[in-house]
Amino acid sequence: MPSAPPSPHTDPRAFLEHLYQAAVRRALPLHGTAPFLPAPPRGRTLVLGAGKAGGAMAQAVEALWPADAPLSGLVVTRYHHVPPRPAGLASRIEVVEASHPVPDAAGLAAAQRILGLTQGLTADDLVLFLISGGGSALLTLPAEGLSLEDKQRINRELLHSGANIGEMNCVRKHLSRIKGGRLAAACAPARVVTLTISDVPGDDPSVIASGPTVPDASTCADALAILRRYGIAVPETIRAGLEQGTLETPKPGDPAFAGHAVHLIATPQQSLEAAAEVARAAGIEAHILSDEMEGESREVGKVQAALARAVARRGQPFARPCVILSGGETTVTVRKQPEGTPRGRGGRAGEFCLGLAQALQGQPGVWALAADTDGIDGVEDNAGAFVAPDTLARAARQGLKVDQHLDRNDAYGYFSALGDLVVTGPTHTNVNDFRALLVL
Repeated sequence: MPSAPPSPHTDPRAFLEHLYQAAVRRALPLHGTAPFLPAPPRGRTLVLGAGKAGGAMAQAVEALWPADAPLSGLVVTRYHHVPPRPAGLASRIEVVEASHPVPDAAGLAAAQRILGLTQGLTADDLVLFLISGGGSALLTLPAEGLSLEDKQRINRELLHSGANIGEMNCVRKHLSRIKGGRLAAACAPARVVTLTISDVPGDDPSVIASGPTVPDASTCADALAILRRYGIAVPETIRAGLEQGTLETPKPGDPAFAGHAVHLIATPQQSLEAAAEVARAAGIEAHILSDEMEGESREVGKVQAALARAVARRGQPFARPCVILSGGETTVTVRKQPEGTPRGRGGRAGEFCLGLAQALQGQPGVWALAADTDGIDGVEDNAGAFVAPDTLARAARQGLKVDQHLDRNDAYGYFSALGDLVVTGPTHTNVNDFRALLVL
């Protein structure tokens, strides 16, 4: 049983961390997998998958699948994201590790092996595909004419451009031999059942990890427009393929998807509701703004700061005490720095907290925590950061200026110096951003 939450009045930070843990706990694969597992087929069951929750999802299937039914497969997850194996749980699915958010040779090798395992499947066989956030980078198999180095550069430039997750994954689908429904087509004539943990606003399975097993409604023209919008170059053969439509993905209605099923086993909204339930049990009213928030992280932080100030000062639109919760996937546009300037460190959650702290201006009675539910904010070792009424004052005593750290995209340096990083380690799931503002 989860422990009782710390008092929000005596330990606001511990209380907010408790809400975050409740959100993460709700998204763990073992909690949501059983209702969606099909019966074992007449043939064999092949488990394939990719994502930050891949290791935990594989273990959930191993724990729930009948011991006397054949089970094998291969799943790729992020480095250091394989959970400890429970005592007595037999290993029947191979789990390998690769790089995220920029793909590497290990991810390429895993994708090649996964595609190879689809050969020779029959109509009596079942493919269980386990997908979670991060799968796009981890399951990388570039289109013909595109090298791994090209894919790494394009991925890196997309991450720094401010493009949203839908835009990034549209490009990824059309520059891949495995994404955008192509893996499902390769599994024919076997039946495919996809179990997915959503990390995207709107929970669209075609966007989660670039939808390897679901049809894709986006087009080559869409991908080309996104590349042009953000000024991202591609090799001439790839540009021509996009212009001519030869890199098109399988579309809705394609017979390759007949009889297939997709199930969401965990979503951002479910995790926000779990956190809200814990807050209410502690006597604090909880309000969920949305699980689909997007936009520049710092700007979302400023908007939520305005809301928190209105609650703290006027009791509108919510009465105090309360917790204001939100999820989704914000973005960070990395600013160019003068030559010789050290590059900032940090991710979406930290940048949200910088924007929030700047706009709160030390507002009494407001505390906040923002963290990624996978336990990693960007590429750093923290999940996110914590903001308190005295954040700016403590920073000023150390000579830290929030606007300068925003200019450098250096949330990590700012909150590390204050001792206000939230560090959890990998959580083995991923329903994206978690934000909680406590107003007392």
